[in-house]
Amino acid sequence: MTPKAPTPNRLAIVSAMTEELQGLLARLERDRTVTRAGREFHLGRLGGCEVVLVLSRIGKVAAATTATVLLAEFAVDRLIFTGVAGGLGPEVSVGDIVIAQQLLQHDMDASPLFPRYEVPLYETARFDTDTALSQAVHAAASSVVSSPGELLERLAAFGLGAPRLHQGLVLSGDRFVCDSAECGVLRTAFPDALAVEMEGAAVAQVCRDFGVPFAVVRTISDRADDSAHVDFSRFIAEVASHCTVDIIGALMVPRISKA
Repeated sequence: MTPKAPTPNRLAIVSAMTEELQGLLARLERDRTVTRAGREFHLGRLGGCEVVLVLSRIGKVAAATTATVLLAEFAVDRLIFTGVAGGLGPEVSVGDIVIAQQLLQHDMDASPLFPRYEVPLYETARFDTDTALSQAVHAAASSVVSSPGELLERLAAFGLGAPRLHQGLVLSGDRFVCDSAECGVLRTAFPDALAVEMEGAAVAQVCRDFGVPFAVVRTISDRADDSAHVDFSRFIAEVASHCTVDIIGALMVPRISKA
């Protein structure tokens, strides 16, 4: 599949769940919607920037399919994956924001042909995010965390304090990690891991194949174990979705207006 030549400054924003993307969709100055591979690609402008918004669906295969179609047919020159994740790192709390520096598939195991976790023929288990784009996302997230405003009120409604910002390793796998035993296994294998989700590393692999810069930013919705959880769906709709809008808005000038 030969990709179209990138359109300068056309940003792709991808999320796995409708609730994660709905805040941006509500603010999109939409030109058109194109359906490919059963997915709706929303083309328009946010804050003066050309964007393509798309729902990837959940899991690595669905995310890889979406990213492949997106990069091959819609001529984007950057990609940001945003949404929620479970916290793994000891300092990572519900409501915090994690920006990936590396992504790894924790359920990849082609041993003994290849070392465990290594993606066959890539000679690596860890896929680096784009430094410049991730730094830009980090700067935007820093502005959100330093002046949380309405976000702080939304977190307080869940009994949560001010959000903190983290950077580092994010794990991906086709399992919803939600018990202490599995968390313990992941923490032992990857003591530097900050969060776990189900799509990022697959998107990272596709972006590497296409040579497109990408970043991953996640709001922590739970601790991925047996501890007390917030109302997951409500948290995404009332906190994570707004956090995404704030971070993406801080990347763009003029700012995305509040709905």
